Amino acid sequence: MNESDIGLIGLAVMGENLVLNMESKGFTVSVFNRTTEVTEKFAKERAVGKRILARRSIEEFVRSLAKPRKIMIMVKAGSAVDAVIEQLVPYLEAGDVIIDGGNSLFTDTQRREAALSEKNLNYLGIGVSGGEEGALKGPSMMPGGTKAAWEIVSPIYRKVAAQVEGEPCCRYMGTGGAGHYVKMVHNGIEYGDMQLICEAYAIMRDVLGLQAPELHKVFSSWNKGDLDSFLIEITSNIFLKIDPETSKPLIDLILDKAGQKGTGRWTLQSAIDLGVVVSTINAAVEARVLSSLKDQRVLASKQLPKPESNPFQGNRDHLVDAVRDALYASKVISYAQGFSLFAAAGKAYKWDLHFGDIATIWRGGCIIRAKFLSRIKEAFERSPGLENLMLDPFFSSVLERAQKNWRYVISTALEAGVAVPAFSASLAYFDSYRQERLPANLLQAQRDYFGAHTYERIDKPGTFHTEWLQ
Repeated sequence: MNESDIGLIGLAVMGENLVLNMESKGFTVSVFNRTTEVTEKFAKERAVGKRILARRSIEEFVRSLAKPRKIMIMVKAGSAVDAVIEQLVPYLEAGDVIIDGGNSLFTDTQRREAALSEKNLNYLGIGVSGGEEGALKGPSMMPGGTKAAWEIVSPIYRKVAAQVEGEPCCRYMGTGGAGHYVKMVHNGIEYGDMQLICEAYAIMRDVLGLQAPELHKVFSSWNKGDLDSFLIEITSNIFLKIDPETSKPLIDLILDKAGQKGTGRWTLQSAIDLGVVVSTINAAVEARVLSSLKDQRVLASKQLPKPESNPFQGNRDHLVDAVRDALYASKVISYAQGFSLFAAAGKAYKWDLHFGDIATIWRGGCIIRAKFLSRIKEAFERSPGLENLMLDPFFSSVLERAQKNWRYVISTALEAGVAVPAFSASLAYFDSYRQERLPANLLQAQRDYFGAHTYERIDKPGTFHTEWLQ
């Protein structure tokens, strides 16, 4: 009996919450998990009394779906996705749609779509952002694949997605792996945002000695201005949490080793392939890698020299305000780099990416949702062919106003020996991009000297080589 509007495979946290979200929007959902005990537990607990059909085999699961069948896969990226597809295909018919909602590498999505299209099956890669809460209440969704396949499932996903100003945070991104590519870069920008916030925290903690209650007040005040965002909001809340065992702020008891799942690294690899600078994201990824070297850092802290420890002598309130400005300016740089990467990928993969649409769907549901994104949308509405966000009048004025404080914060941190790799990388990108003449002329001379790579001149056209030792 074909009862369900859509099926979902993979009942981990995101999968379960998406099912409950779909059901709450009026859809009947069939569910399946490789481990039957997980399916049984969900059926007996969170799914009780709801239009959710638990199925114990792939065949039974597929048979429960209305045609054309719509099946969403929410399993770990990589071989697990291929394994599920392999199980499904024998039971599917032409026109059915498989949807991968995990963090798959976009090239894997393109490979799977090509293979399934030969079997007359539709395949979509949908980036889903928002974590556990977003999945349940409304995530930001970035679909990619054929437009025809998207039209089959869009009535469901447009209802399930977060809604901002009456618009779903879910718009078609483009063909092939476009949806997963946009989600990948979203995650890269998320890495940058989080690292920049951590560096702001480090300066206020290590230079000014601010404690958790004071940090809560600072971040709460920032969340009422231009930095208004989900990440700033949760950061302010984090500083309020007290550990019940010790009665100390929980933040002070958490081990400083960060994890990562690969999307930040994939963003860097794609940027290298396309010749795009994403130095803020790169600094954020490297900071996570360095954080994982805890044992080495503990040893180094006892052996390597550090600056003299002197109490901060400046105006404390001014430094806090300056950190806010540095954070905002660096955030502009991170997004400028991310959207430059979108532009390069759009050309390379022939995707018609609409940057205003991307900023629009990120305004709700996703981890990087922020007031700031409306400004990006407006920038691309003013100038659809904008080559870099820094060149938009609004953002260039932000950087102009913040520049003095930005430099002050970084120099203060460096003098105190506080590492601020993402702040520093962001400012270096700004300084490099705005300079008419960089020292790369010397680099070209060096390359020609040792490898006869040739160079161009500023006073006449052509390519030249010099015998430097003559």
